[in-house]
Amino acid sequence: MTVTLITGANKGIGFATAGQLLDLGHIVYVGARDKRKGEEAAATLGARFLHLDVTDDASVTEALSTIDAAHGRLDVLVNNAGIVESGPVDGPTALRVFDTNVVGIIRVTEAALPLLRRSANPTVVTVSSSAGSFWATNNPDRPEFDLGFPLYSASKAAATMITVKYARSQPGIKFNAVEPGFTATDMTAALGGGRSPAESARIVVRLATLPTDGPTGTLQDEFGHLNW
Repeated sequence: MTVTLITGANKGIGFATAGQLLDLGHIVYVGARDKRKGEEAAATLGARFLHLDVTDDASVTEALSTIDAAHGRLDVLVNNAGIVESGPVDGPTALRVFDTNVVGIIRVTEAALPLLRRSANPTVVTVSSSAGSFWATNNPDRPEFDLGFPLYSASKAAATMITVKYARSQPGIKFNAVEPGFTATDMTAALGGGRSPAESARIVVRLATLPTDGPTGTLQDEFGHLNW
């Protein structure tokens, strides 16, 4: 069975992705920094819970060690955990956003690499955003043109870049970033609207279930490759 870890999976797109991969027969680990919420989400889904705070090295190491002890490998990693800024744009806020949205990806990926290398079809999906696309942000016909949240946007540009760089440096592992679409989640509540997490999760699932000869080093949305 395919062993999958999803960070930030106690709600939103991560939760929906976990449910859809479970339906496909994956063993899914729900990673969450809030133990109570993570345990409740895992119980609801029928998944396995891992206490995993992507901003804490010890937490990440312990979580991946648990998977290693149970399975000896990891087949799919979905870097889903992310936050958006609230309040002023300042140094402390920037550090907090980048620590979760960028450094968190690096922490988890580095800890996961030894396990991924033992998989027959290792795959990493980073939930990024077209808000971090220079092409979309500079296109007046795109909604990103007028979008605020500069720290979130900058962090997602970095998240896509680190994903592409991993694809180059780890040729035996598929690394792809995804723009899941405007989704109604806690993160986007202030903006209003958005489609269901289940609908957005489908593109994440597609990239998480690529064949061995699938693409790597891309940013994609539901329509295919996305300029960035």
